[in-house]
Amino acid sequence: VYIAGRNLLGIINDLLDFSKIESGRMELRPDTYQLLSMLNDVIQMAMARKGQKQIEFMVDCDPNIPNLLYGDELRIRQIVTNLLTNAIKFTKEGGVLLRVRGRKETYGINLLFSVTDSGIGIKKENTSKIFHSFSQVDTKKNRAIEGTGLGLSISKQLVKQMGGFIFVDSEYGKGSAFTVVIPQKVMDYKPLAKIEENEKYRILTYFNLEENNSPFAAK
Repeated sequence: VYIAGRNLLGIINDLLDFSKIESGRMELRPDTYQLLSMLNDVIQMAMARKGQKQIEFMVDCDPNIPNLLYGDELRIRQIVTNLLTNAIKFTKEGGVLLRVRGRKETYGINLLFSVTDSGIGIKKENTSKIFHSFSQVDTKKNRAIEGTGLGLSISKQLVKQMGGFIFVDSEYGKGSAFTVVIPQKVMDYKPLAKIEENEKYRILTYFNLEENNSPFAAK
C-alpha cells in the first residue's frame, strides 16, 4: 500500500508539474540553501529507492564546492532525484554513480551533476526521444518498469528555465550517463567539506583521483 501510494503521488506531482510547464505557470522560487544538506536528502532518497536491489550506489563530490548557494533548491533536488530514480530503475547489476562538480564563473558557479549507470542503456535512435513528454522508449522490454515518461521532460524544462542544459551519453546494453549543468549564485565560498591531511585518505576519493585541480581549491 505504501509503495503504491508513493508511486501514485509521484505520478500526480509529475502531471501537475507538466500542466504548469505547458501553461507557462511554472515559477522558480530561488532562495539561499546549503548544497550539502540538499545532497544528503538526495542520497538518502536514492538509498531508499535502491532498497534491497543488489547494485552499488556511489557518490563522488568535490568537497571544495561552495556550500551556501542561491537558487531553487526544490527544483534542483527534483531534477537530480529524477535522474537517480531512472538510473536505479533501469540498472539490474553493477551500480550507479552520482558525481557533483562546480566551476567558477563571474556570476557564481556552474553546478554540475552527472549520473552514470551500468543499466540497459538507450539505443542511438531513441536518445532524441527520451526528453519528450510521455515518452518511454523500448516499451516492450521495459513494460514491467513503472513511470509516466514525464520525469526527463520535466527535468529538461526546469533546467532550461534555470538557464542550464542537460544531455545524455548512452550505449545500448552497457549504460547511460546523464549530465546537468545549472548556473547558481554563491552566497559564501566556504567549501561544503574540509578534509584535513587529505593525502592520507586518497582511497576515499578513488573516483576523483584524476582531478587534483578543483577551481575552488586553495592555491
